[in-house]
Amino acid sequence: MSLADKVNQFDGWLLDRVFQPVVDRLPERPSGFDIGMSMQLGAVVLDAASLVAMLATGQMGFGNASWNVLTWLFAAFFYVSIQRMRPLVKPGHANPLRFMLQGLRPLSIPFAIYSLWIMMRAPPMLEMAFRFNALANIVYVVGLYFISCQPKPPAFRRTVVDWTPREARGKA
Repeated sequence: MSLADKVNQFDGWLLDRVFQPVVDRLPERPSGFDIGMSMQLGAVVLDAASLVAMLATGQMGFGNASWNVLTWLFAAFFYVSIQRMRPLVKPGHANPLRFMLQGLRPLSIPFAIYSLWIMMRAPPMLEMAFRFNALANIVYVVGLYFISCQPKPPAFRRTVVDWTPREARGKA
C-alpha cells in the first residue's frame, strides 16, 4: 500500500467514523452542509482578522501584505465556488463534494497543525494574529469535512387522519 493510499484511507476513516456520525445526529435543519459552509465563512472572517491584526501591529510589509491579501481572496473565492455547488448536494444522493475535495481535505490537516505550531512559537506582539490564523485553519478543516459528509435522507413524515365515528359511517 502506497503512502497516497494510506492518506486516502485515513481521510475516509476520519470522514466516515468521526464526522459522518456527528452529521447523522444533527437535526434536519441546519444540515451538515449548512454548518460546514458557516465554518468556511467563519474561516474567511478569522483569516481577515488575522490580516488586520498583522497590519495593525506594523509587522507586515507591502510584499507580505499583498501576498496575504491574495491568499485571503483565494479563500473567499473558494467559499463562493463551494456555495455555488450547493444544488449538487441533495438528500438521499451521493455527495459529489466528498470526491471533489478528496485531495484538499488531507492536505489541509498538516497546514492546520503547522499553524498551531507557529502560534505556539509566536513572539508576544504577533500572538493574537497567529491565534486568529490557527483558529481559521482549524475551522476550515472541520468545515471541509462537514461539507463532504453525506446529507441525511429526507425524514419520513406520517400523516395522521382523525376520523370521527360519524364521518366514518358516511364514507362506508
